[in-house]
Amino acid sequence: MNIINKLTLRHLKKNKRRTLVTIIGVIISVAMVMAVATLGVSFLDLFKRQSIADSGEWHVQYKNVTSNQIKTIEEDGNTEKLILSSDMGYALLEGDEISDKPYLFFKGYNEEGLEQFPIKLTSGRLPEAANEVVVSDHIAKDTGINYEIGAEMAVDIGNRMLEGEPDALLQNDTVQRDEEGFLEDLDIHSTETFTVVGTIERPSWEEPWAPGYTVINYIDQENLNKAVNVDAVVVVKDLTRSIFKQAEQLAQQNDIVGVGFNEELLRYYGISDNDNLHTTMYSLAGIIIAVIVIGSVSLIYNAFAISVSERARHLGMLSSVGATKKQKRNSVFFEGAVIGLISIPIGVLAGLGGIAITFMFINTYIAGALATSVKLEVVVTPLSVLVACLISSTTIFISTYLPARKASKVSAIDAIRQTQDIKLTGKAVKTSKLVRKIFGLEAEIGLKNVKRNKKRYYATLFSLVISIILFLTVSFFTANLSTSVEMSQEGIDFDILVSDSSGDISGLESLVQLEGVTEHSLHKSVQLTSLIDEEMFPPLLVERIKKENWALQEGKHPYYINLYGLSESSFQEYAERVGTDPANYQDPNNPKAIIINTISYHDYEASKFVETESIQTKPGDKLELLFTDYDTNENTTLSDLEIGALTDELLMGIRTATLGGLDVIVPMETFDSILNDGAANQVQSYLYLNSSDPMEMQETLEEVVPSSMYIYNAVQSRERDQQMIMFLSVFTYGFIALISLISIANIFNTISTGISLRKREFAMLKSVGMTPKGFNKMINYESIFYGVNSLLIGLPISIGVMYLLHRSVNVTFEYGFSLPWLDILFVITAIFVIVSSAMLYSTSKIRKENIIDGLKQENI
Repeated sequence: MNIINKLTLRHLKKNKRRTLVTIIGVIISVAMVMAVATLGVSFLDLFKRQSIADSGEWHVQYKNVTSNQIKTIEEDGNTEKLILSSDMGYALLEGDEISDKPYLFFKGYNEEGLEQFPIKLTSGRLPEAANEVVVSDHIAKDTGINYEIGAEMAVDIGNRMLEGEPDALLQNDTVQRDEEGFLEDLDIHSTETFTVVGTIERPSWEEPWAPGYTVINYIDQENLNKAVNVDAVVVVKDLTRSIFKQAEQLAQQNDIVGVGFNEELLRYYGISDNDNLHTTMYSLAGIIIAVIVIGSVSLIYNAFAISVSERARHLGMLSSVGATKKQKRNSVFFEGAVIGLISIPIGVLAGLGGIAITFMFINTYIAGALATSVKLEVVVTPLSVLVACLISSTTIFISTYLPARKASKVSAIDAIRQTQDIKLTGKAVKTSKLVRKIFGLEAEIGLKNVKRNKKRYYATLFSLVISIILFLTVSFFTANLSTSVEMSQEGIDFDILVSDSSGDISGLESLVQLEGVTEHSLHKSVQLTSLIDEEMFPPLLVERIKKENWALQEGKHPYYINLYGLSESSFQEYAERVGTDPANYQDPNNPKAIIINTISYHDYEASKFVETESIQTKPGDKLELLFTDYDTNENTTLSDLEIGALTDELLMGIRTATLGGLDVIVPMETFDSILNDGAANQVQSYLYLNSSDPMEMQETLEEVVPSSMYIYNAVQSRERDQQMIMFLSVFTYGFIALISLISIANIFNTISTGISLRKREFAMLKSVGMTPKGFNKMINYESIFYGVNSLLIGLPISIGVMYLLHRSVNVTFEYGFSLPWLDILFVITAIFVIVSSAMLYSTSKIRKENIIDGLKQENI
């Protein structure tokens, strides 16, 4: 080691505080870069494993292959595993011909396929011969039809065809039917007898609305059924972008009619012609790393720039005894290398440890937030470590380059006289006369010092502004997420909804007797129309009609009518809450209804919630209900409905209509009697439940409710949304905390070292009569100047960024833009606390210093 490097190490040891702050800043920077790189790789690994769990591990699919083509594919040099797959077809599920899932769907795999695809055995074993099958255990849960192990099933298997159209093949489409029955037929192509050898969980590829329950059998490659189309699914050896070209060439050379790819899984491997996911992830990671590098360069550059300033006389003395420009420049690079060698390994380990702890915490939320069945695992690749090290090394090099150049240009005379940093004119440090008049001479001196040391001032200001923007942006983003979740859940006063698109409530009535149901509302609904006279319009609707220049139809405006028919018990309970006698509504020949005449809705233009009347009417008035056939645009009069009561009581599960709409509630018998066939086809039935244990209730419902019905767990949805917010908050606030640490370290380092370099200035001021009180006043004013200027720059930029975020969220959720005043107040307080603390900490060490020693100060 040469003498200059030895002197550099001695300098680092002498200035332990500044060296330690620089090392800590670099460690945080490296840790963040490593964490971002590991996060990206780990999430890609999560998506990869989830894709395999959902749809199996495979890469290329060759469709409708023959025995010879299978052999060629198997012998291909890039084939690692060959899977045979076959969609044999559908067979009627005997005893369940009336539901929306009346079929068994037969799918076949060879031995490799049974291993590679997500097939979860619940009892028995997997098939090992062509006449053996495993059946989905959901058949028994949904229909009560039980296929016991060892039982034989004889089935006619065929393809679903649209009735009367022999070329209209139905794949996995929902069952085609109307009121009279099925609109599809089975085109039988084989009759088979199978032995049931086991049961499986419902496969992930079988959607709840799928027309058939999955049955899996074994494909014997040696004895393929020529009547059944077989696909060859391949796991390749070398995953590269050439996989697409290679597969297409193989198919073309062997007359294979179709080639498919597992595009989702390949995308997670980074193999895709249109890779939006990787572009998004790399862009996001790039932006985050750029912010980290900018903050880190600011800190590390300041540290080395200050180091060069401190060592100016030292470097000049070296020049005077023969040190070359290259040696002086290399001394700064050597200082950076020493700090890097210490910081980078520690930073890499700290980043991995931090991300591992983070994953342990968020894995409790990730299943609900991202709807995954696998957990995040810390995945470290040599490339991610190399990228983190290269970025960190580059950051240190960029930070040291300018100070190193400056060090190389320091001449012996200028350095020894220490005049190289003082190249100012009177104009450059000129201040307003008002400053002295209002704040005094001390404030003017403080302001002149800020102007005199502009580089140090801008570096500190930059760090403060970055901290302000990051904190307010992230806080606003998280608050917006919470607001959006609240809006999406607004008005939801139930735990679970079960709906039936057929409009039949018979399947829902038995569910209200389930154990754990604490409250329920069972109703049908349909949307109709009614022409309302102008004198019945509420004032807000009159304003809206004038503003929008809507044309009236003979003094009437078409209201949309949400007509609800309640079951007997639900209507009786609701009528009692309203305060009306339910017996008055039981005559279908003289239909009466309860009207919800107080509506609450969000006025997006005014960015506020509005509560007003829906209609100006009274009990005894009548509404003419119309059904609009949108195919023919014809209106049919259904009934004149008498208003029995007006209320602001809502039904469980429904939100009020908006301006120009009415919610009308009638008993079920009245509801059925007033509808014609066209309107009856539009009816939906709903059961809203509150339960003592919503999660257990959902499990119970899934066991007894047929797949044709839809179950929505509002409690689970709320929890999932909250988990997503928590999940994102962990990363966003963790990120801002680390960036803020870099910024605070930068501020402390810059201010404290700047104060340290001003020892001679302070001693001179004291020697000409500046009192301790005046000294404090000068320092306090400098702190205020830093704080005020950073807020004047940071707050407008933050508000602009927050507004852009608001506009992006407003595409889905419309609400007014409002500033997070509490967060802004916190930022204002925090900025002055940070700057004042740095100033007080720095000046506390020089307050008691002897004036003579200060005037004699040497920066070596």
